[in-house]
Amino acid sequence: MTGGGLLMNEKQRIVAIVGRPNVGKSAIFNRLAGKRIAIVHAQSGVTRDRLMREVTWQDERFELVDTGGLLGMDGDTRQDRMEVGVRAQVETALQDAAVAILTVDVIAGVTPMDVEVARELRRKGVPAVVAANKADVPERDAGALEFERLGFPVFAVSALHDRGFVPMMKAVIEPLPVVTNPTEAHPLKVAIVGRPNVGKSSYVNRVLRNERVIVTDVPGTTRDSIDVPFTVGRGEQARHYLLIDTAGMRKVGKIDSSVERFSHFRAMNSITRADVVVLVLDAEQGPSSQDKRIGAEIMEREKGCVVVVNKWDLEERTQRNYAPDVSRSMPFMAHCPLVFVSAKTGYNIRRSVEAIDHVAAQTQTTIPTGILNRTVLNAHQATHPPAVKGKRLRIFYVTQVGCAPIRIRFFVNDPRRVRAPYRAYLTRVLRENFGLEGAPVVLQFRARREQRRRKR
Repeated sequence: MTGGGLLMNEKQRIVAIVGRPNVGKSAIFNRLAGKRIAIVHAQSGVTRDRLMREVTWQDERFELVDTGGLLGMDGDTRQDRMEVGVRAQVETALQDAAVAILTVDVIAGVTPMDVEVARELRRKGVPAVVAANKADVPERDAGALEFERLGFPVFAVSALHDRGFVPMMKAVIEPLPVVTNPTEAHPLKVAIVGRPNVGKSSYVNRVLRNERVIVTDVPGTTRDSIDVPFTVGRGEQARHYLLIDTAGMRKVGKIDSSVERFSHFRAMNSITRADVVVLVLDAEQGPSSQDKRIGAEIMEREKGCVVVVNKWDLEERTQRNYAPDVSRSMPFMAHCPLVFVSAKTGYNIRRSVEAIDHVAAQTQTTIPTGILNRTVLNAHQATHPPAVKGKRLRIFYVTQVGCAPIRIRFFVNDPRRVRAPYRAYLTRVLRENFGLEGAPVVLQFRARREQRRRKR
């Protein structure tokens, strides 16, 4: 789905993990999500747990939602409030989910709240499986049989020891809706940009595993943008890309020929038409003023971005020590993954491709409306905006209206009461809960219709 609009009324390839507290929902979420892409980020806090993450399981891609963070009742021990919270959590998660994983505790056995959640799943007509978690040893598997009375297929699993997930996930994937893969007909475009002689063409050749682009140590060898297809993943859910190698972008004042001026124009045009831009830096030289200018152009055009530090084989510093330099030089790109590579040796090339694919997925993310609203409203209650002329901003409703960039529309009492610090706070909340690494996020504030009518 692209920036023209979102179809939110149809079930998507979303799997929601639901259940009462303390049964291991987040542990199952992390187990199914697999190891996080090992990317160094210049921004702290971006590796914390998410509510939502794209998962690939045996070539099948889907969005996995952990509803554990939706309760919003930390420290509240009253049973009635907890039951209400769990019910609301399930209600929120199932608005867009195609399949649910009802997580229970095989040691504790069936509880009234388990029965209540199962009843809600049946009422909603959502296909579900029961994950009888904490079956850490085979001797506990028999305890899973008790949960068959909930009315769904039961699987004894252990998030701690990675037991039982293969048969369970087969049952989870089967009812997921079949959707067309838009990247087959319209591959995502990845532009490789940077200053001259930072190793862009060498990097492209490493990614493609052959010499498709001429490489020399003479700056300016690449005079035009070259589109080369490649694919990440296998099967019907594989994402298709066009890799665009561009000419080196010198400072405009140093361009001294019409050919180079045309090459610069084509490079800028490649950024404009790209879905993801890879900004290549030279590890030895570090971020320069021209790197910052190119980065600013990428951000201004609202493109997904991965920052690749090439020639890492020549650098003696550690990645942990180097990353803060990039952050200080380009703070406006702190949300972008930072990958250290060597096109010469092949170091981290695969990881950089994983980062590109990850960012491409983030730019296309569709956040379920119910979960989006609950997350934003919880954040709004936790931190109220400052009063403007004696009146505070109120948020009534939130919806996503586009992808690439991620456009989130807020219906509020008065858009004029939105100040830059609070806008930044809301953006940070969205990134902390939904990832969106490398993806541009645009917040739009609109007055609610009733408010507009009242002013007339």
